[in-house]
Amino acid sequence: MTLVRVLFYLMSFIVLASAVFVASTRNLVRSVFIFFITLFALAGLYVLALADFVAITQIVIYVGGILVLILFAFMLSGKETLNTLQQHNSKLLSIGKLPALLLAGLFLIVMLNIVWKADADNLPWIKQAIATNAVITPNALVTDNIGINLMTRYLLPFEAVSILLMIALVGAAHLSRKEATG
Repeated sequence: MTLVRVLFYLMSFIVLASAVFVASTRNLVRSVFIFFITLFALAGLYVLALADFVAITQIVIYVGGILVLILFAFMLSGKETLNTLQQHNSKLLSIGKLPALLLAGLFLIVMLNIVWKADADNLPWIKQAIATNAVITPNALVTDNIGINLMTRYLLPFEAVSILLMIALVGAAHLSRKEATG
């Protein structure tokens, strides 16, 4: 067993375990922070698949943007709202959750069927790519070019977006501040 395979299984376990924890926990704040771990481990899987740009995009957009937006939503929502959401008494199996459980079960059956029937080593387009030597080799040219373009040609739009995000951060902090009453 190679190191890459061990890392793949480790990252896959982290992604699946943290995703199950996010979906099953009642504490919303913990769920958001564990979601950080899920997205970082998913970025690690992208790195193992030699998709560096997708991994960087995963971290910058989802971890840096979407999860900060979710944290702002928690900051702006009142403590009473969060307590109400956490106090919601829900059973694992109830009649209201039956359609969602059936749909999830059907998706699981379809996914397992595809995995068992797919023979990834004998797909025609993979055989053709190997025969014509059109296989992706790990090199840093693509990521280097993206980094150079972001820091030279697209520096002004990149910085403008960062200033807008900083303004949004300051505005959210100001809105979430409690005013002193009389």
